[in-house]
Amino acid sequence: MNMMEHLVSFRFNGPLEPQKQQELLALLHGLKEQVPGIVELTAGFNETEETGNIHGYTLGLRVTFTDREALRAYGPHRAHQAFVASLEGLVEKVVVVDYPIAP
Repeated sequence: MNMMEHLVSFRFNGPLEPQKQQELLALLHGLKEQVPGIVELTAGFNETEETGNIHGYTLGLRVTFTDREALRAYGPHRAHQAFVASLEGLVEKVVVVDYPIAP
């Protein structure tokens, strides 16, 4: 069974205060300890020096799951849902890409 990669980019309605950025990162990083099946998780706010390519997406998340079933269980997990709730009214658009990691 292949591991699964879960990539997410967030575009917010406007700039976030540094305190809110840290709160969101803490919630995301906490998922690794709370959600079964997460092998690796990284998240951060965009610091790219490229211009014209980010289209306003400022927060990125990458999660590696043990398998497709772990990825499926992640969405409804209470810790993930708490993170989703913390985004209420802040997010303009989200892009998600999930793909299997070749063995």
